[in-house]
Amino acid sequence: MGDQHSDEARDELEQPLADQGGPTAPPAPVAAQAQSPPAAELAHTHRQPGNPLHGVTLEVMLRYLVANLGWPGLAQKIAVRCFATDPSMGSSLKFLRKTPWAREKVEGLYLFMLREQKRHGRRSPPPKS
Repeated sequence: MGDQHSDEARDELEQPLADQGGPTAPPAPVAAQAQSPPAAELAHTHRQPGNPLHGVTLEVMLRYLVANLGWPGLAQKIAVRCFATDPSMGSSLKFLRKTPWAREKVEGLYLFMLREQKRHGRRSPPPKS
């Protein structure tokens, strides 16, 4: 039923072009037009050299934290039930995407651990010759 209506709508749109002797190219799909983001959304896609979180997804941050701390360690650092009780990547990501304060804590811990890792990397003694 929906296909019949869309065919009729396309025929109606093509008709005026055909009557004018112009090409009868189908109109651009509405979905394609809706997918192009507005200019305000494009502003955040530019390079941000001073932002260590630029290009890092929440999933990447959470996987890094779990790999370094484990779920129990993460639950100790950030008191969130989804880290302590039957933790999973999917449920944790869902919760963090809905809860700004929890996401900020994860981002802060991620940045702290990156700084610590970098700091400890610099302090390593020079190799003996």
